[in-house]
Amino acid sequence: MEPGQWSGLGHLERDLILTDDDFSRIRQLIYQRAGIVLAEHKREMVYSRLAKRLRHHGLTRFSDYLEKLARQPDAKEWEAFTNALTTNLTAFFREMHHFPLLAEHVRKSSGPVRIWSAAASTGEEPYSIAMTLLETLGSRASEARVVATDIDTEALTRARAGVYPVEQVRKIEESQVKRFFHKGRGQHEGLARVRPEVSSMVEYLSMNLLAPQWPLKGPFDAIFCRNVMIYFDKQTQARILERFAPLLKPDGLLFAGHSENFSYISKVFRLRGQTVYTLA
Repeated sequence: MEPGQWSGLGHLERDLILTDDDFSRIRQLIYQRAGIVLAEHKREMVYSRLAKRLRHHGLTRFSDYLEKLARQPDAKEWEAFTNALTTNLTAFFREMHHFPLLAEHVRKSSGPVRIWSAAASTGEEPYSIAMTLLETLGSRASEARVVATDIDTEALTRARAGVYPVEQVRKIEESQVKRFFHKGRGQHEGLARVRPEVSSMVEYLSMNLLAPQWPLKGPFDAIFCRNVMIYFDKQTQARILERFAPLLKPDGLLFAGHSENFSYISKVFRLRGQTVYTLA
């Protein structure tokens, strides 16, 4: 029996062969490519997510798939590989306590407001930011912009479309749903689309936080980098935080995820409140 034909969940036989060496190589490649640290217990997830790519290419061994990638370092398949191993867990107004803080901060600002959503995923975060700016800034919102970036190109395609199941939108205040969404009818029943006044404020860009150069410039009033640093090691986290610093306005805010603590990683930022940081 080849290693990897048995899963860790109930010894279920698999039709594709994932050996220990294959899994180790995948962990190394996604770290080099995207900075993502895959733990040992993620083997089942890796199998299930990459199995679709093997079947797409008519392969049965992960080793053959990895060799295919190695032979074509610039192939489009690298994008699919990275997309498959990227986690997109998000929601509208997730970690709700951040948005009143953002509103208070931009209300006191002068000049055009610019916010960066550094892990935009399928768009719920940047659209929540845009809605907050529209509610807070009044006529000044016409000059406000949200730059939204993510490494997952499939997630960005969904974000640009701005269409979501009604169940996701129902968690938002009813007044916000009426103002910021169109509810689908007919063949679009059960869906809701973000209104143009919201979507026009957001610019989506494909971006790898590990890239030597970023396709954006500051200064930003705030940077949202929530629930993405947990996938990086401390060295990568520190390097990214140091690159954030010059892109923030002197009084700018950095919003982190609920399970992230940057205080012990970098001296560039100091904690201001619950998972909210300012420049030190």
